[in-house]
Amino acid sequence: MPEVPVNGVRLYYEEHGQGDPILCIHGTSSSAMVWRPAAIDELATLGRVICYDRRGCTRSERPAPYETSVAQHAEDAMGLLQALDAVPAVLIGRSYGGETAVELALRHPRTVRALVLLEAALLTLDKEAMVWAGELRAAVEAAAARDVSSVAETFLRRVLSDEQWESFRDPVRQMFVDNSPAILAEFRGPWLEATEADLARIHVPTLLVAGEASPPAFRRVTERMAASIPDSRTVLVGGGHFIDPGEPDVLAFVGEIRGP
Repeated sequence: MPEVPVNGVRLYYEEHGQGDPILCIHGTSSSAMVWRPAAIDELATLGRVICYDRRGCTRSERPAPYETSVAQHAEDAMGLLQALDAVPAVLIGRSYGGETAVELALRHPRTVRALVLLEAALLTLDKEAMVWAGELRAAVEAAAARDVSSVAETFLRRVLSDEQWESFRDPVRQMFVDNSPAILAEFRGPWLEATEADLARIHVPTLLVAGEASPPAFRRVTERMAASIPDSRTVLVGGGHFIDPGEPDVLAFVGEIRGP
C-alpha cells in the first residue's frame, strides 16, 4: 500500500490522473474507500486526484491511545500535500473532511487553490445546529458505553438515514464499524470553531454543496458559510449528507478552476 509518514503517523493514499492536484478529504467514520470509483475517474480527467485515509481511519495508522482534533487533521493534510509535491490543491471535503479543508485554508492559505465543501460540518457556527450536534454526541456516547462497535451504526443512521446505512455493502459497513474508535476520538476532540469573521478571510473560489434530504443542521451551517465566504456559491443536490464528488456542479466547478 502506498503510505507516507506525516506528523508521526503513516497515512495511506492513492493517486488518480495527472495535472493540478485535487485532494479528497473524507468525513467521520470513513476512508478513501467511500469515494465512488466512477466519480474519482471523472475528477481524474480534470487533474491529479489524491485520496487518503485520515489518521486513525482504516488503512492509516491509529495511535494508541487515540486522541485527535480538526486542527491535527488539517496539519496532516498539509503534510501530505507537501510530501507529494501537490501544492496548491483544490480541496474537496465531505462533512468532517470539509471542516478539515476550511481549517487548512485558514492556517495555510497558500496551500489551497479552491474549496469544494460537501456539507462541511462546521456545526459550531449555529446554535440550533449545535443543539442537534449535542443530541448526536449523546447518542454516540451512549452507544460507546454499551458496545464500542455499535458507534458507527448509531452515528450513521442519525446522520445519513436508516435506508442509507442498510444500503451499504458488507465490506463498507465493516469499514465503518472498524472505525468506531476513530468516530469517538473525533467527537471528543476539539471541533473547528471558526467564526464568520474567520471565514471572511478565505479568498479562494468556494463551492458549497448541500443535500436536499440532509438533517436541517447542515443546511443552516451551509447558509451561514455562504454568507461569510466572499467568493462562494451554493448548490443544492438530491439525496442526503453522503454527497458525491461526481455531482455535475462539482465537476463543472473544478473544471472552471482548472481553466482552459
